[in-house]
Amino acid sequence: MPARLQLPDRAGIRQQVRTALAEDIGSGDVSAQLIPEDKQLSTRIICRENAVLCGQAWVDEVFALLTTDIDICWLASDADNLQAGQLICELTGPARALLSGERTALNFMQLLSGTATLAKRYADAVAGLEVRLLDTRKTIPGLRAAQKYAVTCGGCHNHRMGLFDEVMLKENHLAAGTDMASQVWQARELFPGVPVIVEVETLQQLDDAFQAKADRVLLDNFDLSELRTAVREYGDGIRLEASGGITLETVRAVAETGVQDISIGELCKQINAVDFSMRYHD
Repeated sequence: MPARLQLPDRAGIRQQVRTALAEDIGSGDVSAQLIPEDKQLSTRIICRENAVLCGQAWVDEVFALLTTDIDICWLASDADNLQAGQLICELTGPARALLSGERTALNFMQLLSGTATLAKRYADAVAGLEVRLLDTRKTIPGLRAAQKYAVTCGGCHNHRMGLFDEVMLKENHLAAGTDMASQVWQARELFPGVPVIVEVETLQQLDDAFQAKADRVLLDNFDLSELRTAVREYGDGIRLEASGGITLETVRAVAETGVQDISIGELCKQINAVDFSMRYHD
């Protein structure tokens, strides 16, 4: 079940890059000032390990904000599978700008490619099964749209973007408010057209959510037997999502219970940066 790639808007990418460059360059790159102003360089970006590429737009924006005089030639695209040692990009332009932008560009690409690579491992683990693997809001602050895009590059799917695009009634919402049915009804009155998801911890709560006509039910930390029961008794009438402590080792068994969705916090919070390097030549 392929994910749909949707690159974040350029204004958002530009703001992320501006913030990162300001953090790194500050009042000025004092090391780059030692290089002659008219010096031109060519450089290559090489991937040092097998990975899924993500982050082209952020790399492009880094150098576009530094100068208009850098030519970038991509030899691979986002969502491509990369092999160790593969050349993925060539850049030519002012040496000062290339040196000043190098680390910020690689930071974005190594982080986002790391997210995409992990997502692909999960997607491969459930290959052949009719299930969506979803990310969560457990993202790096300020980089949510970027990481969620990376998740789709790896073949998984996005859950809600934030607190604004879906109503999710979790344990604390239900404890702080009225009964479940009343909260579902109120959500539909206040936010028509916005999906309503209810998190449950027991089969009885699942029945309550079904009776309340929630759009989707998140089955929190159900064991495999409980998941199979939930699918057998309610799967034809409501969309079911498994969540809670799911790993690469357990995700296929969870998917085989028949749930339609599985949400996995690890997709965006357990990141091993992919090893990229830039090599310069005149």
